[in-house]
Amino acid sequence: MASPTPISLQPTSVDTAPVAFASLGLDHRLLEGTRDLGYKETRPIQSAVIHLALAGEDLIGCAETGTGKTCAFVVPTLQHLLTKPARHAHADGAPGGPRSRVLVLAPTRELAVQIEDEIHGLAYHTNVTSAAIYGGVEMGGQERALKAGVDIIVATPGRLMDHMRQQNANLSGIELLILDEADRMMDMGFWPDVRRIIDALPAERQTLLFSATVPEEIVKQAREIQRDPKYIQVGQRSRAAKSITHRAEFVEESGKLEWLIQHLRRPEGPVLVFSRTKIGADRLAQRLQAAGIRCAALHADRTQDQRRVAVEGFKGGRYKVLVATDIAARGLDISGIHTVINYELPDSPETYVHRVGRTGRADEVGNAITLVTPAERDVWTSMEKSVGVALE
Repeated sequence: MASPTPISLQPTSVDTAPVAFASLGLDHRLLEGTRDLGYKETRPIQSAVIHLALAGEDLIGCAETGTGKTCAFVVPTLQHLLTKPARHAHADGAPGGPRSRVLVLAPTRELAVQIEDEIHGLAYHTNVTSAAIYGGVEMGGQERALKAGVDIIVATPGRLMDHMRQQNANLSGIELLILDEADRMMDMGFWPDVRRIIDALPAERQTLLFSATVPEEIVKQAREIQRDPKYIQVGQRSRAAKSITHRAEFVEESGKLEWLIQHLRRPEGPVLVFSRTKIGADRLAQRLQAAGIRCAALHADRTQDQRRVAVEGFKGGRYKVLVATDIAARGLDISGIHTVINYELPDSPETYVHRVGRTGRADEVGNAITLVTPAERDVWTSMEKSVGVALE
């Protein structure tokens, strides 16, 4: 599906002004779903994307989590399923049975669940079916859903590959592919599986790619899997929300743990602490627990059940502190996080933006604190300028 012409990273000119969902010409059953969820007018990313997706365009959407991006692709997806007959007839030699028409790939179980929740809400008054396919749970229920041929598959790449190897998934009828947080899937090493999955899809399809950042490698991959995509950028890249207060604490390496313990003993809301490595996150969580602070660790080496318990415990108030690696920097949508603390300096301005973006969501006030050692002063100064933060 390679396009013979390079993709320009000049954003397509689009109107991001809010419009009423009732004016989009949506199927009445889908419109009822938007009303149920309290969606009256589109947000900027929705205004920019929905009409292009409805027109069948391939696109690259650059937008942060928490901006309404999921709704921006779920609405046109459901409209497609409700108003257009299945395109792909059975190919010679293809296994029979029902076929799925839409595939959504996401980097984490948490994001896959959030996407399916949005689908359930918007599709409540329709007969559209979906299934979330992710690791850490038994495959039996997922296998039954895949063989039944749900309309929409929402999957993490690794678990979907497991089902493909066992011939549980028939992807020959996919008409629409959505890659959510493509940069994160690349960062986490999932892209080889993503490409194997794409190779199993029909060449004639619509492909929507969403990414918080659009590095050159994403552009290269998009050239190979999309056809003349429109590039949509909503909001400034590498900029933190204006509702966040930023602060740097200059601390010796040997004094960081004591500083953190003393800070966390203050009466304040939920705190998300970022560590650079999985081992470091576990070690820090253990030391905080030993100091009497209710906390849990979240990273890629934790089992799916451990991650679920950590996230639900943090949401429910059982844990005041969640110590996480950057796996939680994107796709983790938890409201009410009071403070984000960078226990270790992030490796790029983009990572800083994604980390601190877990607070100050939906224009709520948030706090971001970064611990900076004397040896990191120059690196921090450069990052501060790149991100454009104003320190308290």
